[in-house]
Amino acid sequence: MTMRLEGKVALITGGASGIGEATARLFLCHGAKVIIADIQDNLGHSLCQNLNSSDNNISYVHCDVTNDNDVQNAVNAAVSRHGKLDILFSNAGTVGRVSPSITAFDNADLKRVFEVNVFGAFYAAKHAAKVMIPEKRGSIVLTSSVASVTHAVSPHAYTASKHAVVGLMKNLCVELGNHGIRVNCVSPYAVATPLMTRGTRMKKEMVEKVYSEAGNLKGVVLKEEDLAEAALFLASDESKYVSGVNLVVDGGYSVTNVSVKEAVRKFSGKPKL
Repeated sequence: MTMRLEGKVALITGGASGIGEATARLFLCHGAKVIIADIQDNLGHSLCQNLNSSDNNISYVHCDVTNDNDVQNAVNAAVSRHGKLDILFSNAGTVGRVSPSITAFDNADLKRVFEVNVFGAFYAAKHAAKVMIPEKRGSIVLTSSVASVTHAVSPHAYTASKHAVVGLMKNLCVELGNHGIRVNCVSPYAVATPLMTRGTRMKKEMVEKVYSEAGNLKGVVLKEEDLAEAALFLASDESKYVSGVNLVVDGGYSVTNVSVKEAVRKFSGKPKL
């Protein structure tokens, strides 16, 4: 297998489970030295123990992305341990509560979602850039969502926060491109991560069944590993001239509109198309 990240150092926030865990595993397989930053200490340490070889190429650091000092410490840990930072995958996120109406919205929930999804990305990019700018190279990948390009059933705070992440990415692309640093987003359709299953209160298999049925591309189930592959592409030199891109991994969901089909079915009495 070609080692697409050989010699590179990657920091992954939210790396102890879900998309972050899958990405940590894949980056490690491709030769990267990986630092997992998360608040799930038991999961993080366990993952490192399971994946560590004699080279000790994967390690864990406690990091609450809403805390600027924690994020700085995570970046410093990567540099202290490996001497540099080539890749930042800012992946930590939260969904927040589902509110039936904007009029009943919980202000505290809005604040929490933005602290994790938006402020967390700001802090991560800021401290990674401080390390990458002197080196004139680096790749920053932010996790957004298909909610950044279409509306679905996502909570208002989550959708707004993911639009903000894409906006941040575009501005950073312009600024940091002058220093040889690429900045991109990866925006997944629904994936049955632990975060998703807790939020929907459905088992993994049911989440996959429901969202695959609602999706556009049939016969394929989106997995955490598919997003890890997208992050690998954006982090590797294979995308050396790709910057400012919101890579939407949704099987075409965001370019479809089922309203006409549903209206025809409703008013004609015909079975669902």
